[in-house]
Amino acid sequence: MNSIQPTFIDTHAHLDNSRYDDDRQDVIDRALQSGISHMITIGCDLSSSRASVKLAQEHSAVYAAIGIHPHDAAELDVAALNELKTLAGQSAKVVAVGEIGLDYYRDRCPRDVQKCAFRQQIRLAREIGRPIIVHDRDAHRDVLDILREEKASEVGGVLHCFSGDLDMAGECMEMGFYLSFPATITYPKNDDLRDVVASVPTDRLLIETDCPYLSPQALRGKRNEPALLRHTAEEVARIKGLTMEDVSRITNLNVYRLFGIGSVDLSTKIAYRIRNSLYLNITNRCSNACVFCAKFRDFAVKGHHLKLDHEPSVEEIKRAIGNPRQYEEVVFCGYGEPLLRLDVIREIGTWLHSQGVPVRINTDGQANLVYGRNILPELGAFVDAISVSLNAADAATYQKICQSRFGEDGYESVKTFIREAKKYIPSVTASVVAMPGIDIDDCRHIVEEDLKVKFRVRPYNEVG
Repeated sequence: MNSIQPTFIDTHAHLDNSRYDDDRQDVIDRALQSGISHMITIGCDLSSSRASVKLAQEHSAVYAAIGIHPHDAAELDVAALNELKTLAGQSAKVVAVGEIGLDYYRDRCPRDVQKCAFRQQIRLAREIGRPIIVHDRDAHRDVLDILREEKASEVGGVLHCFSGDLDMAGECMEMGFYLSFPATITYPKNDDLRDVVASVPTDRLLIETDCPYLSPQALRGKRNEPALLRHTAEEVARIKGLTMEDVSRITNLNVYRLFGIGSVDLSTKIAYRIRNSLYLNITNRCSNACVFCAKFRDFAVKGHHLKLDHEPSVEEIKRAIGNPRQYEEVVFCGYGEPLLRLDVIREIGTWLHSQGVPVRINTDGQANLVYGRNILPELGAFVDAISVSLNAADAATYQKICQSRFGEDGYESVKTFIREAKKYIPSVTASVVAMPGIDIDDCRHIVEEDLKVKFRVRPYNEVG
């Protein structure tokens, strides 16, 4: 097991707040000691924007966002816009415009003034090429409309302290925005928000403290600070069924993509860990070109980059695995069809099996067509479980979404492969991606009544 403490990035903190005046350096030091590698301190008016830039210049782990909060939207005039632009140009550590947006809960500023300031700052962000950090409280529809009308998707950004429902989350993600969650997800009455976290794809997820506000449930009533971000990370891990290492890797990659903070780890593109399983990415080739496959958009899975520059040899794969006995199972499953490298799977799988390590293969089930023979007796010698992508209830639908190089014959071959697999492999599962237009009930009937194997529905928008 990995004994290194996972690191996290606090994407929304107010380190200039007066509640830190007596111990600001201690707060930053505690964060670093607690594994918070970077913090973004947020501007809410001109004064705090200046202070945030100053803090970022003084502390290597601190970055800044500059902007005017909807409460102070009346402050935004031509001079203020020019100063924000100047602040952004003074330091590369200014990574965003924010927090900006609308607040209809407190209504401290007239709504028309808030809207005007929101639009102007989105335009500023587009001009200077920075993402935006959006404040939205009880203003969901107007926020979404303004984001669309002002083409905010051109720079992207994050809905901080997200408080919308699943429909709003979907609209935000369609525009390319991330959703960030603070410790409010630890509050007992926030089941609806936890449901949103459960449904949001991990590649759109960020975490924050919004400190000194919104302390985690265990410390309600006390001042919040970046060191306490781990409480939120732990709740995300619980909700998503992930490890803290997974949440760290995933959210840190998302921060890098949005704000350019940190770095991307390319060391795990052959053997990558999710939860307590090790996955092997041995080819990016495939016998299908599934319309839902994430690799046509991106080669990342749960924070791992899986785009290969070459197909690894047996020796390279073994080196990437290290000691296989530390994992609950080893799975042949990357951004490609693993059985296209049958010889490699046979050698690695036999080696793993000899060490008592459970072996699973995730496959499109067309290998018998590829090789012109039944390969399942060979796999049965070392494979403990196999998951086969069925993905449709009929050949025409299968071909439409999976685009097999074998045409509609591919579908019948998949079903035959599943039936044959039961003879040789202890655990066989047929899976279906729950994309729009797929009749899950019909697929379930085929799997359970005809094929008579286990059935699994895979989320449409989540990989790994």
